[in-house]
Amino acid sequence: MRASWAETIMGFAVLAFAALMLTYALGVSGLKHSSGTYEVSARFGEAGGIQPGAKITVSGVKVGSVSDVTIDPKTYLAVMHLSLSKDVKLPSDSTAKITSDGLLGGAHIALMPGGAEDDLKPGGEINNTQGAVDLFGLIGQFIRPQSGSPAAASSADSAAKAPAAAPAPAAPKAAADLPEM
Repeated sequence: MRASWAETIMGFAVLAFAALMLTYALGVSGLKHSSGTYEVSARFGEAGGIQPGAKITVSGVKVGSVSDVTIDPKTYLAVMHLSLSKDVKLPSDSTAKITSDGLLGGAHIALMPGGAEDDLKPGGEINNTQGAVDLFGLIGQFIRPQSGSPAAASSADSAAKAPAAAPAPAAPKAAADLPEM
């Protein structure tokens, strides 16, 4: 009888620990939707791998998370729904920019406050956006320039415009080849 009570208590302890870990995981991932937030949207030409739950920062401080990412079927722009803390009042002309956390890190959205006197309202849209930059594509352009690129074309043009090289002077004859005097 005693063993069954110990097993029951241990089972409750395991369930309580699992519930605690689930609550912690939801809080850290940003999937928990709190009532202290409001939503705005932003459209980007390049989503840069942003997924729901990605952090949103202002001056490096987390102020919200991405709640949803969809595509506009008419314009083919990535539409992101941003869930921001009610404590953060952004001017209506603020800018949203997708930045990376590092060379190998993930991506997040950095908000830069504007100078307008009116604030961005819940359900509003951030009009000034800057999509993600493909770092590996930029590095690849410098490593191996394309033949159609301006740098390669200018070097080909300068080679074509250069005057023809004069023939190289003849090498001096060796002493054995010189006639005897």
